[in-house]
Amino acid sequence: MTRIGFHASHEQISPRQLLTDVQSAERAGFDAAMCSDHFAPWSERQGHSGNAWVWLAAALATTSFRIGTLAIPGERYHPAVLAHQLATLAQMFPGRTWAALGSGEAMNEHITGNGWPPKQQRERRLEQSVDVIKRLLAGEEVTREGTDVGVKVDRAKLWDLPDEVPPLIAPAISPESAARAASWADGLITVSQPVDTLRRVIDAYRDAGGRGPVALQVHLSWAPTRHEAEAIAFDQWRSNVFAEPVPSDTDSTAAFDAMAQHVGMGAVHEVVRISESTGEHVHWLVEYAELGFDTLYLHHVGQQQQAFIETFAEHVLPALQS
Repeated sequence: MTRIGFHASHEQISPRQLLTDVQSAERAGFDAAMCSDHFAPWSERQGHSGNAWVWLAAALATTSFRIGTLAIPGERYHPAVLAHQLATLAQMFPGRTWAALGSGEAMNEHITGNGWPPKQQRERRLEQSVDVIKRLLAGEEVTREGTDVGVKVDRAKLWDLPDEVPPLIAPAISPESAARAASWADGLITVSQPVDTLRRVIDAYRDAGGRGPVALQVHLSWAPTRHEAEAIAFDQWRSNVFAEPVPSDTDSTAAFDAMAQHVGMGAVHEVVRISESTGEHVHWLVEYAELGFDTLYLHHVGQQQQAFIETFAEHVLPALQS
């Protein structure tokens, strides 16, 4: 049976409110949660970006959920620092956390002032960082000389190790990225795309030897009327409709807002499942589950989550969890 998770969007909601929201999601019957990790939001209209790692500790302590996050080793987080954070959470909350290790986005990583490397360099840096993190989580002392992608480590060792090594998940949008990550990942997570594309992503990961569960973050908008559901999605998510390399290489909230001025409702419908009908949402989610996803993380793209949580608890979760 596919598990139904709740997505906590740090770029849209304050960390204090988001903590209340994830607690409400657990009471409502959701099975798990995940969160984003942003230093800046995609839009001024979203207007938030709490620290994911501080929030994760509070969320794990006040729910019984399994909760993971996207995590970018490199500019903001040296891989040894990232391993330290992850190991500490996993030691305090055994079997309840994971990290999806990605190559990052300029809007979050430029803050260190070290420049934004090209995609191939970011991918090599990610793979070298994964090696460092895995070795540290295995209890090794790690030293690594500086490389062309800057992954340098001097006698790093974790002194508090978890009983259970937390999974390192690959976030991938394209079949090519999914296949490349299969060599190191303990699972895969992707985002809403056409069903045929999602099928190719899963197949590429499995065909390349990818193991572990596969998960999908579903962008959706629900409200009592279609007009309201569309208005929420257009306001909050029209800065998020662009194809790669735009999301990775655009380095400011202001730039995303400038590009979003030219986005119409049709483009938002292409990336967000929008409907006032809970039955229609059930249909879409069943279609995703039938592709073989082990977990669907539902991301209602509005800033107010309570009505969505309550409505889906009554009308959507029972249809998917039976």
